[in-house]
Amino acid sequence: NVLHCLCVMNHRQNRMFCLLWWDLSIDHLHLTGWNYQPRGLERHTDSILGWVTLWSLSYYSSPLLLCYLYRKGRLIHEFSKLVPVSQYVGTVLVCLLGVACLRGWGRFRNTDYVQFITILEETKKNHTPANKKKLRCYDFDFSHWPLDFSWTEVSSPKLSKAGVSLLRPEPRLRGAADSVLHSVRTLPCHIISFVIAHTFGRRMLYPGSVGLLQKAMRPMLQQGQAKLIEEFDGQRNKLVACDGNEIDTMFVDRRRDGGQNGQTLVICCEGNAGFYEVGCMNTPLEGKEFPFPQNEANAMDVVIQFAVHKLGFSLSDIVIYAWSIGGFTASWAVMSYPEIQSLVLDASFDDLLPLALKVMPDSWRPLVQHTVRQYMNLNNAAQVLKYQGPVLLIRRTRDEIITTTGPEDIMSNRGNDLLLKLLQFRYPKIMTDEGIRVVRQWLGASSPLEEASVYSGYEVDDDWCVSVLQSYQADRDVSFPWSVGEDMTLEGRRQLALFLARKYMRNFEATHCTPLPAIEFHPPWRL
Repeated sequence: NVLHCLCVMNHRQNRMFCLLWWDLSIDHLHLTGWNYQPRGLERHTDSILGWVTLWSLSYYSSPLLLCYLYRKGRLIHEFSKLVPVSQYVGTVLVCLLGVACLRGWGRFRNTDYVQFITILEETKKNHTPANKKKLRCYDFDFSHWPLDFSWTEVSSPKLSKAGVSLLRPEPRLRGAADSVLHSVRTLPCHIISFVIAHTFGRRMLYPGSVGLLQKAMRPMLQQGQAKLIEEFDGQRNKLVACDGNEIDTMFVDRRRDGGQNGQTLVICCEGNAGFYEVGCMNTPLEGKEFPFPQNEANAMDVVIQFAVHKLGFSLSDIVIYAWSIGGFTASWAVMSYPEIQSLVLDASFDDLLPLALKVMPDSWRPLVQHTVRQYMNLNNAAQVLKYQGPVLLIRRTRDEIITTTGPEDIMSNRGNDLLLKLLQFRYPKIMTDEGIRVVRQWLGASSPLEEASVYSGYEVDDDWCVSVLQSYQADRDVSFPWSVGEDMTLEGRRQLALFLARKYMRNFEATHCTPLPAIEFHPPWRL
């Protein structure tokens, strides 16, 4: 039986209103859908209003335009022309208001649209399972979707202002006089960091929140959502996090199918520009604003609360699966909820800073360091080290995104650093200098054949390694870090280091954005 799945998709809204309409049969065993067809007046007015969304181009290009005008000495001259321009803008706004009214009249005369509005209004007034089931047949602007669960239902509203707790970088200790002088000297850097983080910085980090990208991907997302609902009977839910952000989730329930896997919930955390309609959610199934890391953690928290309090799962029945940048919310989840069953990180990294430095000029290094640590501190490794449960890392051997040099240099893949940090923390007596050396040699293998050659070259005895670890666990039953390997020969520590590396990491011969096949999705190793 296939695992059922709850996928998290934060900070994205469907832009077009009532695009798909699914016909839900009475027995719910068969679903067929078709595209909503606007009639003449609505179609033409909708096209006009659709072009208005391109205003965001001016938003992104405005810094470049201002710099150009300033260098040409025409900035003050152009501002003097704003008064007559504002009159034209006002006229355009009045015309657009008229177009919107005409579109409303066109929709009012469309029986399909009137039927949808009737169901939507009835569901908002009376949010019963029967009404929600009817509403599930439609795809429309997510901001109008009725609320299904709020963080405040299970937690105190007083705790919601600051959001959930995150790991913060430790401040450097300074004397009082040095601290004041340092603050004055670094004030310009702090101001620039704030501006970068709150403008193009977070859009670079989370490109999926950019409206133009959403609009370009809309047909693909539309098709993916149709598949989840028609083929998997997906249930869309709207959650509100502690910071007020609305979270779009899709839940596929397999408990009715029976079987052991049907009792396990896989929470999927999408990566950069990832959407649940076409993202990593399909791997376990087949086998509102621009965010900050704080918003992502808040979103993950309300999803877990929803899974426990509304869907009826215990934390020990939840597996967290994340791809790419989704590793941050996944690692935060297992750090904050240590009872979670296990964690699978696919194509993820240990820390954002080395990857940010890769794409920025060397002269910007201090500014990048401060901006990342202060506003975008995706410290996945530090969060994973707080978790005691099973972990599996999946490394893409031709990854072009999380490498600091290029896909041809597999040793620059930051997944290697994540593995080494995890093993060094959990097994410090095994991962000495010699242990790190042999693991690096194994990580540097250019092919599965060379990888197997390194493993066999050190004559690793899997059965012996398992017996040693089981014996240590039975005698002590302690949490990590373990002291196993303390009184062991150098050869024994090498064997254990390679054995653990192969258990904690699996290679996948693909690039960063290649969907992970269902056959490659495995539960983490358990001793």
